[in-house]
Amino acid sequence: MANTTIYDVAGAAKVSLATVSRVMNNPEKVNPETRDKVLQVIKELGYRPNAIARGLASRRSTTVGIVMADVSRASTSQLLGGIIDIAKKYDYAIKIFSMSEHEDIKETMRAVVAEQVDGILFLNDELDHDQMEMVMNHIKDAQIPIVLCNVLYGEDIPSVSIDYEKATYEITKELLKMGRKKVYLFSTVRRYSVNSHKVKGYSMAMEEAGLEPLVFRTSGDVAVNKLHFEEFLKNYDVDGVISVRDSIAVSFMNEAIKQGFDIPKDISIVGLQNTKYAILSRPNLTCVDTPVYDIGAVSMRLLTKYMKHEEVTASKVVLPYQVVERESK
Repeated sequence: MANTTIYDVAGAAKVSLATVSRVMNNPEKVNPETRDKVLQVIKELGYRPNAIARGLASRRSTTVGIVMADVSRASTSQLLGGIIDIAKKYDYAIKIFSMSEHEDIKETMRAVVAEQVDGILFLNDELDHDQMEMVMNHIKDAQIPIVLCNVLYGEDIPSVSIDYEKATYEITKELLKMGRKKVYLFSTVRRYSVNSHKVKGYSMAMEEAGLEPLVFRTSGDVAVNKLHFEEFLKNYDVDGVISVRDSIAVSFMNEAIKQGFDIPKDISIVGLQNTKYAILSRPNLTCVDTPVYDIGAVSMRLLTKYMKHEEVTASKVVLPYQVVERESK
């Protein structure tokens, strides 16, 4: 049968996806009668016979699936750097799966499971609650270990991140203590899981100071947000900016300078990433340093523990952050 998937095998053998996976990866854990039935179906359907033979004979190499949305963001490339460096130490194979909010999520997850990955690092922070529920249900059915990498969702899903709410709260308080009153948070029109926590921390600090939260949503596309900021600076009074992305902060800074504002005398600007854009800007951008490389590396180590069935003392890992003072604040 052409393009036979693990779903076809499970359906024909009348067993779960997890049972098919165990037959291929840990056959000794399956009772002989069931194992023989599944192997017979695999043979009849012609489901990846070479890969199965390798797995049963010599144990196939560990494969980690990385599910992501957009590789073009600077933070994503740094995350991948940390993940891949640790994966190399363990000699893992990496398979990358692209999943946008507009794609068929069920089909994407079927493809991930069908590739027989041993674990999943989930980097896609663009999905809403219902879409994430759909993803997690597929992973639960397949019994594949998963770690959310810089994605915030659910209390019972292993994850690695920083405390974005606290970080944004503290940097907002810092700007307010400097005497800034019209402090805006620049976020994105598209909703990301971590950005909602940044908005929450910022809003809490503003409300505690008796000020109205001022959230301005723009595009991650520089060509688009440049036009937004041209109009923004003509129509809004602003003396402080905190941006969920460094690229957005720098785009705003460039337009503000073009319109005659002195940075940081007139407007303090802070990024919430500390990517390469921060040191390429003039003046250099002050940032809350999100250690995305470390988040990637720690996520891979945490997933390794789950794949090896080792003891995990904390399924939710929150890494430290720091403020990198430069010239824009």
